[in-house]
Amino acid sequence: MEKLKQRIVEQGVVVSDQVLKLDALLNHQVDPQLTMEMGREFAARFRDAGVTRVVTVESSGIAIAFATAYELGVPLLFARRKKTLLAEPDMLCERVPSFTKGIVTDILISRELISPDDRVLFIDDIIANGDAARGLVKIIERSGAELVGAGIVVEKCFQPGAKALREQGIRLESLVRIASLEGGQVIFADA
Repeated sequence: MEKLKQRIVEQGVVVSDQVLKLDALLNHQVDPQLTMEMGREFAARFRDAGVTRVVTVESSGIAIAFATAYELGVPLLFARRKKTLLAEPDMLCERVPSFTKGIVTDILISRELISPDDRVLFIDDIIANGDAARGLVKIIERSGAELVGAGIVVEKCFQPGAKALREQGIRLESLVRIASLEGGQVIFADA
């Protein structure tokens, strides 16, 4: 997606050779038109996978996952990062570290909302080390649902997350792949 690459160059802030801040278009402020385009792209890539449910982790992945679910005509389910007073005691839960937040949190999904009959598409904003993604994959596996693939807006190729998922045999589609952030420059990977 050339438009997405252009927006990353214009609005992204390289914080270090490991961190790219995308608050202006993805993680804090959301561009609805661009988000819907990304959702259409993911839907097109996974349309033939028989997706019955789109899953993400709150909160940055929700907008893109919503756009994808809307385009596919299926429900969106997001893993919560906090238990609520109404949470059932038998939630599917996995403890995961957050690369950008520097904390460890639990991600939770209600067993009532995902079943062995589901064909799940995981959508997320950025994959770095892949801890949240691996946690969500474990939850999906424990639910008995089938993970048909993962759609990631920004893949940081120089960090191990995407490679680890692919090595598990998970189909991973990225809209943009970044090879490096060294020297304060965003260097995109070739297709």
